Amino acid sequence: MLSQVQRMNTKDLIRLGVPLGEATRRATDFISKFILAGGDKTRLAAEVQALVANPGAFTDDPLRGEFARALLKAPPPPRSEPVKYRQWGENLEDEAVMQMEKACLLPIAVAGALMPDAHVGYGLPIGGVLATENAVIPYAVGVDIACRMKMTVLDLPVNDLERHLDRLTRAIEAETRFGVGSSFKQRRSHEVLDADWSASPVTKQNKDRAWAQLGTSGSGNHFVEFGAFTAHGKIHGLEPGTYVALLSHSGSRGTGAAVCDYYSKIAFRQFPSLPSELNRLAWLSLDSQEGQEYWAAMELMGRYAAANHALIHQHVAGNLGATVLLDLENHHNFAWKERHLIDGVEREVIVHRKGATPAGEGVLGIIPGSMASPGFVVSGKGNVESLHSASHGAGRVMSRSQAVKKFNWKDVNRFLRERGVTLISAGLDEVPMVYKNIREVMAAQSDLVTVLGQFDPKLVKMAPSGERPED
Repeated sequence: MLSQVQRMNTKDLIRLGVPLGEATRRATDFISKFILAGGDKTRLAAEVQALVANPGAFTDDPLRGEFARALLKAPPPPRSEPVKYRQWGENLEDEAVMQMEKACLLPIAVAGALMPDAHVGYGLPIGGVLATENAVIPYAVGVDIACRMKMTVLDLPVNDLERHLDRLTRAIEAETRFGVGSSFKQRRSHEVLDADWSASPVTKQNKDRAWAQLGTSGSGNHFVEFGAFTAHGKIHGLEPGTYVALLSHSGSRGTGAAVCDYYSKIAFRQFPSLPSELNRLAWLSLDSQEGQEYWAAMELMGRYAAANHALIHQHVAGNLGATVLLDLENHHNFAWKERHLIDGVEREVIVHRKGATPAGEGVLGIIPGSMASPGFVVSGKGNVESLHSASHGAGRVMSRSQAVKKFNWKDVNRFLRERGVTLISAGLDEVPMVYKNIREVMAAQSDLVTVLGQFDPKLVKMAPSGERPED
């Protein structure tokens, strides 16, 4: 019972005005002691409010003194209370919710939302959406800048997914590369290489690296897979029915990670007085040179990630002699300049979607499940409270290290066979059981998107076991 009370009040402490850092830790200690001493739990909020309002009156109190002294030493919070945000889904990780709560304390924050696939990330949780005033947060965009989904429907016979898996496997293995630092010996070309890579020092320095990795998939939760796509209605000229489709998930590879590392360190140095819990949410003003450089680099990484997918799909289709019937894509781990209704006033804000899919009215997107559960093509409903966003997948339920300890390939392979899925390669940290139930996630966001079609994986390739995740 004690731990439940502590968890409940840890989130509430921020709402009650307790500063982050040592004061929050001492507040948690005070709650434990108060309850163990037989204190009335219904009085906890009032007790904390009284301490926050006048800590000097309690410094010599044996029960409240440590908390009171920590309050006196604490710097003032970035803002008096978090900006409003709405949460979708139930039983989300406490720590992920706390990350969202803390992000909403930033002085630049104006609104937020938390998607039903939410889990812990760096700074902003995965599934976190944060709107800011004229500022961009490198870690609220993420390490894998512009990670995206792409699906192409091909004019192949559907029974190829059973009869010609070897042919489909060879196409995937020939036309992309997996693993940290993976690259092509015979480099691929794309017009993105003609862009202005001198927009920032880090993109200029990494252009050759980006060229070497052009068309590759990386590691972590990145994949390329064939499956059966069932369109429930007409989608961009594609008639209802079941088709062979190619689905990919990856981002801007090593160059995107270098951009995040370079500019997040600049942001950290600009705000040395930020509470340690907010360090990874340090921001860059868009009026600054560094902010403009980061924005240009981020936009370039968006084009580069799109080029990676375009080449994968183009070369796989060419390898198979297939024609593309439908081409859809969307990205996450990005920041957009958008106009939203905030507290009744329409204003331009910077919307960070870290592991969240754009879902403006009529905007098409792809929300995958796992290697053995369906993904969905959706149309956004333009929900104002979600800042026109939806989940970007099912979301993890356990860490990578937990997964490796808990599962074994014998059981996993049996599970995959029962579901008609052939796995080319992957790590135990990406098996289906590490993800939430995608249907429950979709049900939790029925007010955010309309499902237009379903993708069922049949042949899956991810980075092999032992690779460091890049997602």
